[in-house]
Amino acid sequence: MTSNILIIVAPIFGTIAIGYIACFPGLIGQRSGDALADYVFALAVPALIFRTLSESSAPLTSSPWGYWVAYFTGAGLVWILGMVLAVRVFGRSRREAVVHGFSSAQSNTVFIGIPLILRAYGEAGAVPLFLLLAVHLPIMMSAASILIESTEDLDRAARLRRFARTLLTHPILLALLFGLLAQAFDFKLTGVPGDILHSLAVSASPVALVAMGMALARYGFRSDPSAAAVVATLKLVVHPALVYVLGVHVLHLEPVFAGVAVLFAALPSGINGYLLAARYGTGEKLASTAIAYSTAASVATIGVWLAILGVG
Repeated sequence: MTSNILIIVAPIFGTIAIGYIACFPGLIGQRSGDALADYVFALAVPALIFRTLSESSAPLTSSPWGYWVAYFTGAGLVWILGMVLAVRVFGRSRREAVVHGFSSAQSNTVFIGIPLILRAYGEAGAVPLFLLLAVHLPIMMSAASILIESTEDLDRAARLRRFARTLLTHPILLALLFGLLAQAFDFKLTGVPGDILHSLAVSASPVALVAMGMALARYGFRSDPSAAAVVATLKLVVHPALVYVLGVHVLHLEPVFAGVAVLFAALPSGINGYLLAARYGTGEKLASTAIAYSTAASVATIGVWLAILGVG
């Protein structure tokens, strides 16, 4: 199983390495990574969300709530813990603390989650996997964006105006809204518009990884190592442990649903942590290093969780 995980993880590091190496001979300016991150956040990820929701054949209203409760309760608790440690232990601002919490709870679902879970559970894992994929990115990114926006030092009226503007103009929230509407009315983009949507959506993953490689070239692998190690521990150990206890011992989910939820939680920090940090100009060092640390360590920790779940 370790070799299987290495096969899955290797392309991730390879793509990151391309962005990292390209900065040194001057092929790409290091700060260009910020522009790439803006592109992914504002265009590619919203396209991916809209396409995922609009083309889904499984209605969200039929989803098992206990399954969602187990996963997102664990994610919420580790997010709060990450924020508390960021402020009280590392002395970070409330704004940067959101990035710490988000990186502790946001999983690398696309690059590692899909191939790993389908390899572990086969077709039986496809339904629970989709039920989390359909809502994971929209919920997590929307919550993080709103939390960061709420840290602005504004009076009550200005805060309400900022919040309203965020709801009406935020690309992630708009993608979620229109994606749900498209699913409800069975609307799918076809022809040239569909091809454009597909092109934007599939570019999200590789462009985001190249941007993160450029961020590592800019900030270094040793940037904020203590905080990054704490975030990686929260992500790889605490998060799946909470979901395991909730899913297996409290809510008594079916074994496949419980296993998928635990493996989903055991995934390393996702690239969206860096995208969020770059978008708002806070915590970029922590986010990029935490992704590198947690991805490398996950080769071992995911194997442990597979053994605990009796899969492999």
